[in-house]
Amino acid sequence: MLITGARRITGEPIAVRIAGDRLADVAFKLSANGDEPVLDARGGTLLPGLHDHHVHARAAVAAMQSVKVGPPQVMTPQQLAETLHRCAPRTDGWIRAVGYHDSVAGELDRHRLDELFDGAPVRIQHRSGALWIVNTPGLIALGRPGHPTGRFFRQDAEFATITARESMDFRPLGSALAAFGVTGITEATPNLGAADLEALDAAVHAGQLPQRVMVLSRPEGQRFSRLELGPTKRILDDNSLDLDELTLWVARQHSGGHAVALHCVTVVQLVVALTALRTAGVRTGDRIEHAAMVPGDMLNDLAGLGITVVTQPNFVAERGEQYVVDVPAAEQHELWRVASLYRAGVPVAGSTDAPFGELDPWAAMRAARDRLTTSGTLLSPDERVSAPTALAMFLGDPHTPARPRDLVAGERADLCLMSAGPDAVLAELSAELVAATVIDGHIHHSVDL
Repeated sequence: MLITGARRITGEPIAVRIAGDRLADVAFKLSANGDEPVLDARGGTLLPGLHDHHVHARAAVAAMQSVKVGPPQVMTPQQLAETLHRCAPRTDGWIRAVGYHDSVAGELDRHRLDELFDGAPVRIQHRSGALWIVNTPGLIALGRPGHPTGRFFRQDAEFATITARESMDFRPLGSALAAFGVTGITEATPNLGAADLEALDAAVHAGQLPQRVMVLSRPEGQRFSRLELGPTKRILDDNSLDLDELTLWVARQHSGGHAVALHCVTVVQLVVALTALRTAGVRTGDRIEHAAMVPGDMLNDLAGLGITVVTQPNFVAERGEQYVVDVPAAEQHELWRVASLYRAGVPVAGSTDAPFGELDPWAAMRAARDRLTTSGTLLSPDERVSAPTALAMFLGDPHTPARPRDLVAGERADLCLMSAGPDAVLAELSAELVAATVIDGHIHHSVDL
């Protein structure tokens, strides 16, 4: 296939020839060979395909089949109760809800949830992804009727048997990602079990999920036909931090030839993570996931270690209204930093954290550029970056996420073609401009140019 009449994001004309899954030729202008299929970009912008560097694919598929019970869809206890009463249980008998925040009805437990709805088993996931709340019918279904609170923190294994008999169809996720111009994702869920990894690998192999997929789990003795292995991820929680143990764990991963990806959403988690990395030593590929709060005096520490921060600026827009209320004004400038990381020399990559954030990477780019909450409040304007910088955060290779890919011969034929020229693309940063998505040389999404 030949793509002609396009422009690079920098404005120069470009044409590319695709042979197999690679870019065979890249030039200002190319002519068709014989009956070679030609796609005329009509002046549209041709980009490397976007890569979302931190998503949770299985959870995203499940979220597509779940009801949202947090802001802005649900804001009050009455709305929560009405939403649950309108829901029909899934085929497994459960009502599965996601996105809850304490601002809706307080710190939910089984008793408060029973007051709102007890007509069927209900499990509600907090928007952090770390907590499930289950009502009494749900606890009975789990075989845990005596559980005092119905709150399960980082206990996803408790729910594995609930959905084990359900086949997971990744096609809706693959289609949605392709419509955004996303040609690759990093599956950031740690410690995925053998069955989950095999199902994900099979989905990629079968084309249900056509995107390139790198995983941050470290399987023992498993081999995959399509999954790529990245750093080993570990979640840090404030109430279980052990610096010595974490340092030893990092050292063991490094000695085994593996980089690490450390989940840090609080300042104390970041302090412990950086101390462990400084003591154990840094390996190429080491990452900090999220870096939701970064004090100014830690910017140089991050830069000095040379580790990449994979962050989610979309939360400024999606959760900004709550941050204004919950986070002291003197600390709000530490939230979801972007510009100051770049200024300090920290490698930065972008992601959405879907389904805990919205799946649209273009919305994340706009949030990085504009720093606006849903009401239009400007949150930490000094952290704004330019549109080209925001876009580049989603153009990295999964193994080198902070280094934007380029359109050069020999590279993978993973492309995102926009229907407008570079100026309009950078002005709008909108998924509505995605005209075609090419993955491994095949078109997986297209609209009329």
